[in-house]
Amino acid sequence: MVALSPEREESFLVGAESAKRLGYDATGIDALPRSVVESFAGVGNPIALQPLRNGEIVLDLGSGAGLDSILAARRVAPEGRVIGIDFGVEMVEKARRNARAAGSANVEFRIGEIDDLSLDDASVDVVVSNGVFNLCLDKPKVLAEAFRVLRPGGRIQMADMLLEDGVTPEEVSQKGAWSA
Repeated sequence: MVALSPEREESFLVGAESAKRLGYDATGIDALPRSVVESFAGVGNPIALQPLRNGEIVLDLGSGAGLDSILAARRVAPEGRVIGIDFGVEMVEKARRNARAAGSANVEFRIGEIDDLSLDDASVDVVVSNGVFNLCLDKPKVLAEAFRVLRPGGRIQMADMLLEDGVTPEEVSQKGAWSA
């Protein structure tokens, strides 16, 4: 499991080097505690799609060990905050530890399902997600929940994988390389 033994992950790229290849600022990644980046398993850099601003409330769907949430928390501070949602108990516990280690007091992590959010309607400014949407069984329900919690004028910043027509079975078997 990526939360407990990230070094044993063989199905896809994880960690600091993967984050750097995906466009995360190398200096910023290197400045974080190792535990924050070691379990990173994203496929892109959704927080780079549009700047996050001080005071915004950000929701991270499938927040994992918390890298995107912690980086977002730094960008929306001091008045903004971030809520990370993940179904994995071990990941949420690790994310909470990581937030403390990184000194991110304006981020909270909750155990939950992203197709049934326990948030009020129109309560967040930005929804981010990194490599999680493709894993969702009921994609319309996840999107409906994301739009329900977004304030008018809010935005979704998502990085994910998309299988295109014409991809060979050999390329599918090497899917970890697609996001490198």
